[in-house]
Amino acid sequence: MEDILAEASAVQTTVGHFIGGRQTRGASQRLADIYNPAIGEVAARVALATAQDVADAVAAAKAAFPAWAETPPLRRARILFKFKELLDQHHDDLAALITREHGKVFSDARGEVTRGIEVVEFACGIPNLLKTDFTDNIGGGIDNWNLRQPLGVVAGITPFNFPVMVPMWMFPVALACGNTFVLKPSERDPSPSLLIADLLRQAGLPDGVFNVVQGDKEAVDALLAHPDVQALSFVGST
Repeated sequence: MEDILAEASAVQTTVGHFIGGRQTRGASQRLADIYNPAIGEVAARVALATAQDVADAVAAAKAAFPAWAETPPLRRARILFKFKELLDQHHDDLAALITREHGKVFSDARGEVTRGIEVVEFACGIPNLLKTDFTDNIGGGIDNWNLRQPLGVVAGITPFNFPVMVPMWMFPVALACGNTFVLKPSERDPSPSLLIADLLRQAGLPDGVFNVVQGDKEAVDALLAHPDVQALSFVGST
């Protein structure tokens, strides 16, 4: 945790990816500057993922999916409850990263984190919403019931203006429902996503269930075209 915050605050450090439960620089040699808008200076650099980096993240998510999908919803929810506790403890840390890389004032950044935590709280109650109906002998010896099953590997592509809140619109519910997730945040403010990934790891989320790939259009195109990505959520502009 401290390493992530230290890296984000140091000048000319490189923000990488989170794949299979660990941080990695990836295969790409391409880097982009991360500016501190308050002073107009480069605060760090971010590694821009190649198609292979994206493939590695999807492969990690795919490998983790069977066990995660078979994990009882209540056990998945317990991990999210712990994640929520860690978010409360590191509320200001996330807000500081938002302020440093996005530029919004600290009070606004704290409000953004609060809105994201509210979605995590909702996701903690998903087990009750996953319940389905059963109808006995609906007609002629026919019984009827419904099943809600996770899709598999899903992904989210999020914008620069809400680097914590918008990802939390997506992955908490996806994880609670038994999917594994690949997040592609904005390359303008990528550090909050790594802190989120580390908090999920601390909460007990198995390796590979949540992954982060930093990048630009190349990473986005690779996610869109990957045959193992079953669904993708996007917030942004074209």
